[in-house]
Amino acid sequence: MSHNPLIATETLERVRIIRFNRPEKKNALTAEMYEALITAFQDAEADANIRAMLITGSEHAFSAGNDIVDFLANPPSDDQAPVMRLLSLLTELRKPLVAAVCGPAVGIGTTLLLHCDLVACGEQTSFAMPFVNLGLCAEGGSSLLLAQRVGQARANEWLLLGEPVSAERAAAAGLVNLVLPNADVFAHALDWAKRLASKPPRALQGTRALIRSAAADAARRAIAAEGAMFRELLQSDEAKEAFAAFVEKRKPDFSRF
Repeated sequence: MSHNPLIATETLERVRIIRFNRPEKKNALTAEMYEALITAFQDAEADANIRAMLITGSEHAFSAGNDIVDFLANPPSDDQAPVMRLLSLLTELRKPLVAAVCGPAVGIGTTLLLHCDLVACGEQTSFAMPFVNLGLCAEGGSSLLLAQRVGQARANEWLLLGEPVSAERAAAAGLVNLVLPNADVFAHALDWAKRLASKPPRALQGTRALIRSAAADAARRAIAAEGAMFRELLQSDEAKEAFAAFVEKRKPDFSRF
């Protein structure tokens, strides 16, 4: 079980619930939280009594993405950085993963969903992958998996423009399965997870592996290529300007690059 209070875990009827628990920061993720997430996923995978996993935040925020201050203090410098290890682990999971998403889902708060089997979101949910706007590139395998999920045209729009996407558009595009009132999202996702947990496990895990097999190796390659470019861009003057503007709450100026 996770002992980090910022990543809370509990078990209900063979479902391991993994919850971002930093509501005052809209569940922005730190290196420490990534370590706790890795532990939570590994514990659930290793526990024979757990048949499905459910990841969620609060009724008001799924995750605002990386905590910028922590991220700049602990930038991912290689494949062993906590965020890189988490992304790699997501491609290895055998047990089904369901997500209940409300409020903002930014950066990894959206790319994480590309590794989930079923996603329910609230009506006010807003998805965004503003990597380019921060002088960075896509991560989490999203350069590959997003286009597979929602089509090339939408992936171009969402990753290159980096603008927010409404719950309605996300559902119409196939990023999420279902849009519900915020108050109903968690219960519906938990019901899905319980139904999955009651299925014959080998048949369920085998079918899930088959669905993913075509993209699995490509996804791992994409994550590695994205990681290398991401780390390189993080050192760039473009990223320094983007982050300085973010911290100073001003509009960035990329005209000199």
